[in-house]
Amino acid sequence: MTDFQLVAIVLSLTAALAYVNARLIRLPASVGLTAIALIGSLSLLALSRLGVDVSRAQALVGELHFDDTVLHGMLGVLLFAGALHLDVASLGADKLAVSALALVGTALSTLVIGGAIAVVLPAIGGASQPFRTIDAFLFGALISPTDPIAVLAMLKAAAAPRQLETRIAGESLFNDAIGVVVFTTVLAIAGGREIGAGEVALMFAREALGGAAFGLIAGFVAYRLLRSIDDYTVEVLITLALAIGGYAAAEALRVSAPLAAIVSGLVIGYRGHRVMSTQTRQYIDAFWQLIDEVLNAVLFMMIGLTVLVLPFHPGMAWAGLLAIPIALAARWISVATPLIAFGRFRQATPHSVTLLTWGGLRGGLSIAMALSLPASGGRDVILGMTYAVVAFAILIQGTTFGPLVRRLIRA
Repeated sequence: MTDFQLVAIVLSLTAALAYVNARLIRLPASVGLTAIALIGSLSLLALSRLGVDVSRAQALVGELHFDDTVLHGMLGVLLFAGALHLDVASLGADKLAVSALALVGTALSTLVIGGAIAVVLPAIGGASQPFRTIDAFLFGALISPTDPIAVLAMLKAAAAPRQLETRIAGESLFNDAIGVVVFTTVLAIAGGREIGAGEVALMFAREALGGAAFGLIAGFVAYRLLRSIDDYTVEVLITLALAIGGYAAAEALRVSAPLAAIVSGLVIGYRGHRVMSTQTRQYIDAFWQLIDEVLNAVLFMMIGLTVLVLPFHPGMAWAGLLAIPIALAARWISVATPLIAFGRFRQATPHSVTLLTWGGLRGGLSIAMALSLPASGGRDVILGMTYAVVAFAILIQGTTFGPLVRRLIRA
């Protein structure tokens, strides 16, 4: 099947499921598309147990290459779109808390999840294949960063206070940098490579600082180009080239492409809008909002379909059920610790720890990282636990966050 045919099928299926959701089910798009695709996928798997051949559907989902499609395709565009509309002034005013959540919180969550899984999973026999201690920390590294795509989609539907919205959105955008470094480091150790503290520091400097610097430079160049003309068609193309071309260039330079996309989006959102005409600003905002919503719809539909290619082994259901409360508990610890430490600097929104814990969704990014793992005894268990946590986050946390905000804030 050609790439064009594959894209046509995915877009057509997304449109069909979106119509069913909007016409009949009327759930938030992210939840509705994931739920419908997941129910359909599980139904196909049930039919396969009855002898029905579903191999063609599984082969089609396998051709999507979810990890490459997300990590090296959709992610840069979605992160740029999210950063473009982030309130930079509010983010700067709350930079201490956001930085602590993104840096300290992600590292702490990795340690808590990895340690808990390493102790509890063997005790309940949740891994039918060899599962090493390092595999537990590998799962902790890929599941700890909150997914900015899922989080930003959720925040659009929840009337959260401005400070809370800034913290959740800012953290979810920026914790990718430390998350990628931790994941890469643990993956290298899992492969038998010895890595010292100095090499970890250099890796962080290259990935995080290099990505931020590249995004800043690319964003400033694009800003200067936007400032020199007044043609909304060309200016939309410049922002599109910045998001896609900048992401590809950052990957080629071996710096954090997600962070480069975020920083360049912040630059255009903060500085670029000031030099655009009203007409151009309207077109750019409408264009990126539409791109964001369409790609989000495709992504959440693909999350539901991915279950078709996940391996299933005895005990994996228990491993998945175990991973959900552990991930939530680790999220609470990783949120409460930095917020308590930095609480003296600024008064937080009431119930911040509870809301940040429940609002820290995991999504397609975690699944993509799990699918990118090399074949090993622990890979299948990691995939099962990752999908369980992500499905719970989207279907349960995503649907109840808005009501929780309204209930706690009113109280």
